[in-house]
Parts: sequence; structure tokens; C-alpha cells
Amino acid sequence: MLAKILVVDDEQHMLKLFEKILTRQGHEVRTAASGTEAISLLEKNDFDLIFSDLLMPELGGMDLLKEVKAGYSDIPFIVITAYGTIESAVEAMKTGAFDYLTKPFRKDDILLVTGKALKYCELRNEVKRLREKLKDKDGVKKIIGKSKAMRDVLKLVARVADSQATVLIQGESGTGKELIARLIHDLSGRRDKPFIAVDCGVFPEHLLQSELFGHVKGAFTGAVKDKKGLFIAADKGTLFLDEIGTISQAMQLNLLRVLQEKEVRPVGSVTSIKGDVRVVAATSIDLEEAMHEGKFRRDLYYRLAVVTVDLPPLRERRSDITMLAYHFMRKYAAIYDKKLSDITPDAMHAIMQNPWPGNVRELENVMERAVLLSAGPLIDEASLPLPVRQMMPYKTKQLEPFKTVIKAAGREAEKKAILKALEETSGNKTRAARILGISRSSLYNKICALGIGKA
Repeated sequence: MLAKILVVDDEQHMLKLFEKILTRQGHEVRTAASGTEAISLLEKNDFDLIFSDLLMPELGGMDLLKEVKAGYSDIPFIVITAYGTIESAVEAMKTGAFDYLTKPFRKDDILLVTGKALKYCELRNEVKRLREKLKDKDGVKKIIGKSKAMRDVLKLVARVADSQATVLIQGESGTGKELIARLIHDLSGRRDKPFIAVDCGVFPEHLLQSELFGHVKGAFTGAVKDKKGLFIAADKGTLFLDEIGTISQAMQLNLLRVLQEKEVRPVGSVTSIKGDVRVVAATSIDLEEAMHEGKFRRDLYYRLAVVTVDLPPLRERRSDITMLAYHFMRKYAAIYDKKLSDITPDAMHAIMQNPWPGNVRELENVMERAVLLSAGPLIDEASLPLPVRQMMPYKTKQLEPFKTVIKAAGREAEKKAILKALEETSGNKTRAARILGISRSSLYNKICALGIGKA
């Protein structure tokens, strides 16, 4: 497996050593002279492996490790430490480091630990591939979001998914409660068994009872034959009860008995049927407030809320909006066979400013509309509905695509840094490359690409 590897050390000779050894093996190597520079590179690149010294100015190796574990937990992190600080290496392993190298070390030591880490990556990616295949098979949509709020939700889901505990998912309409319920199912030992979703809010009480528990022939007008309820249909699997807060007091009592006894009695029957079902419920109303008002049974609430997952509204995870907008643009461009490449700054500004009371579902609907109405390769503000366009406090003059603006700003910053380094070294490119923390050949390439005089 050829990999993209980040090496972080404040000693240039160590960076060059790693770069020389690893590039000869075919790997792509990027280097950073500080933890702060490493964070900047991580935000712009996808790395398969990180080597980092522990003792560095500004942001030290231990703090960098914590940042990586918080935002890029899948990347194996290998600590470089001096012989006298082995205790720090042990602490790093407890914090989540994959392995460590103790100075002085040999070329073979670097290659051995790199091979171990990349083998781990291969196995992890294979597991992910199989899980994604399973999700695709079951129709589970990918959950988009890298904000801290969503990372916290997914960490909690991963911890509780493979248990038998009932889970209550709380969140506003459109936040993706069913997606989280499906994810819990897919990560559990029940993943090969049924996942059945029921919206409790759309059924009258008598029909909901029949839908969930089943009925026998003649139990009521229209019951012309026996019907197996969804609790039994979901045997060995997961039953998702959406909008659980809308069910009546009588239905709440019936559901409580089912959860306690782990058996159901079909409407009109005198016998009960055992079932092994995991219940995941969801609500968009405040059940604790409903309990205080006497509208929801306290004992049922505690049965359902063994684990609670609180989904944040989109307005509290704004860092995910850009990612979601591009995701939905690509999704519907493929569905409707539209050639769309980007979103203009004006349109993205309007999207970012909108409060999104309908959350992710509303954003998806808006982006589907924008894809359908867009005439060119770009989604502009004219493609957005009027309420979203009205979120713009001003009309920007810059009409370049959002990604193009970011790329141009990066090139300009890079050009200024190179010119400053050349000025400080009186045009000595070897010394300038050392200041910039890149190889001399890389500096030559950048000078040519950016049009900075003749190399």
C-alpha cells in the first residue's frame, strides 16, 4: 500500500531523513516543522499516516496527537521520542498513538513501523468497505458532518450500537433521526436482521395498535384475516418508532408492557407471542416537558431513554452546511444528469446565512430545487428560493466559484511566502527552501508554477 505520509519535527535533518527513506519506498511525504503547520496541512490534505516528534515549540507532539484524535481519529499516529523520554511515549500510547520510535533508530525501524501502520489501514479500510456495502444494500444514506457536535453524536452511537439497550433519539424535525437509528442497527449484531421504521404520528390509535402488535381475524370491522404485527416482523432485528411522543396514554401503557415482558398480544387474541426486538425511538418534542404536563408516562420514558442521543439542529452545526450543500449538489446533479461543478460565493453566502428551521431535510430540498433550476455549470443565487436569497445582507461583486476563490487565495499566500524567503536570503534558493521547510527542487517547481522570475 503506497501512502500519503505526514512527518512533523522541528529538526530539518529528521524531516529530510524520513522524506528520503519513505519516498524511496514510493510513498508521498509531506513535512511540517511544527504542530501548528501540521494542523494546517491536515485541514487541506488527506493523510494515511503521521509521524511526529513529541518535543516541539508552539504546539507539541502530545497536543498535536490530541488534535488528531479529536478530528482525524482514523489516521495512525506514530510518536518519535528520545531514549530518555520513554514515559512520554507510553503516555502517548494511552492517548491513542498507534506506535512509537525511540531515537536513535535505524532505517529498518522506520520501515517496520510504517508497514504495521499501513497494514492496519488496509484492514480498517476493508471493514469500512464492507460496512458501506452493507449500508448501500439496506438503503442507508451516508451521514454527512465533521462538526464537533456530529462527531460527538457518532462517537456515542458507536459505543452503544452493539448493546441491547433501547435508545431514544431526540431532535428537531429534519435533523436525520431515522438515519441515526439505521446507523445504530447497521453497527449492531442485528445488522443482518430486519430494520423496520414506523411513524407513530400518522396512525390513529386503533390502527397503530394493530400495525405494531397485529390482530386476529374478526377482532374488529375489517379484520378479515390474521395479521402479524411489526414487532414480530422485526424479530431479532430493530424496530424504529418515530415520533413516539404523539401516541396516546393507552398506547403508551401497551408499549410499556411489551418492553417489560418482551412479548406482544395481537388485538383480539388471548395469547401472547414472544419476540426479540431492539427498540429505537425518536421524538421531536420535549418528552421531559410532556412528562411534567402528564402527557407522557414517566415509566415509559425511562424504559425508552436507557441511552439518549441528542441530534443538534443545523443552525448549531454551521460548519457542516458547506459540506452538505456540495454533497446534495453532486447527488442531484447525478440523478438529473446536470453538469454542475460549483456554487457561486453569493449563493453559498445565502445558504450559510439561512437559519434552516427545517434542518438538513430543508437544505436537501433547496439544493434539489437549485440543481433543477440551474442553467449553467454553477449554482447561483437565482436558483435559490426567495426566502433563502433574502438572507443576503449585501450583493457581493466577486462572482468566481467558491472553490476557485479559495485556491487563488492560497496561491497568492504561497507566492508571498516564497518572495519573502528569497528576499531574506538575497536570492539564495537553498537557504530559502530551508526557511520554507521544503526541498530545493520543490521550491524550483513552485517558482516556475507561480511565475516568480526565472529559476
